[in-house]
Amino acid sequence: MKSILYVGMDVHKAHFTLCTYAIGDEDVRFQHTVEPDYKQVLMYLERVRTKVTEWNEEVEFICGYEAGCLGYSLYADLTEHHVKCIILAPTTMLMPDGKKLKKKNDKWDAKRIAKSLAFHTYKPVYVPDEEDNSIKEYIRMREDHRKALLSNKQQILAFCLRHGLRCTANNWTGKHLRWLRSLELKTMLQEALDEYLITYCTLEDKLKRMDQRIEELAQLPRYKEKVKKLTCFLGVRTHTALSVIVETSDFNRFAKAEKFASYLGLVPGECSSGEKQKRLSITKAGNSHVRRLLIQSAHSIAGGRVGYKSRILQKRQEGNSPEDIAYADRANERLRRKHYRMQAKGVKYKVGVTAIARELACFMWGMMTGNIA
Repeated sequence: MKSILYVGMDVHKAHFTLCTYAIGDEDVRFQHTVEPDYKQVLMYLERVRTKVTEWNEEVEFICGYEAGCLGYSLYADLTEHHVKCIILAPTTMLMPDGKKLKKKNDKWDAKRIAKSLAFHTYKPVYVPDEEDNSIKEYIRMREDHRKALLSNKQQILAFCLRHGLRCTANNWTGKHLRWLRSLELKTMLQEALDEYLITYCTLEDKLKRMDQRIEELAQLPRYKEKVKKLTCFLGVRTHTALSVIVETSDFNRFAKAEKFASYLGLVPGECSSGEKQKRLSITKAGNSHVRRLLIQSAHSIAGGRVGYKSRILQKRQEGNSPEDIAYADRANERLRRKHYRMQAKGVKYKVGVTAIARELACFMWGMMTGNIA
């Protein structure tokens, strides 16, 4: 006789809380807290196996933990040792009776995970392969540096404002930078400004180097054709295209374009009852990194003439099939027309941009899955 045991793992950087559940049991068994090491999990499974096989049962383990700080590392370690492991999306987990979580501690979380595994009241997190994941981490590291540069710029402007230093030129133009470097202040003030500017130059240089590296990664055989296709769209350049590809990994796992937009958190929420229907703001549930990039692309689409194709866009489209170019042109024209229609109706600019980003995501799904008819 073979039994399936579901192992719920509440994982933290300090410790793992484990428990085991089998369908038909009244409650979980073998609750235990171990050090945060996959080897400790394997030892726990062997101890449970020993106890269960004393009752002449052959067992199969299915382990699971919530997506969080450990990323895919525990999944990779357990899978490598032939243990089936699932990463659960936290927002999709419900108790078997359909009620939402009303209690919170490590033992309860482990129990909830084990029962969610047993009764399939969850959605699994998609695990990308090693190459996609490594490039994704590099691009996100570049994003951290961009945020640091933005913070540094704000600090320099605040420093100037505090000390009554004003420049007539637009911020961060060549003239503005020359003005900052020409300032002569009292000893410690000058030293503070110099340190700010050194940090600014360092981060600028790093971002240029990282952007060049991203351009090189986009030319890898695995990504080259896909990046070329996505850059046919307005507002989508190499950085955005490669990010969407490695963050999504497999577009075919979404049955429809709307599912892909939902994965990015770009669909509106809903609070309806009976005949009443009430739409809310976008869910923002899902991949926030790609969502932000598509919102930025939508800002680019929102400006410009309908049907106009710049030389830069024409150059990006070179080398693609006529069908792909025609599909992208149709999308670009549709999205710009939609922006102007929404503006004419008095729709708020941010709402319109979000709607364009959602539709752009749908067009991207179509391009990547071959649904361009």
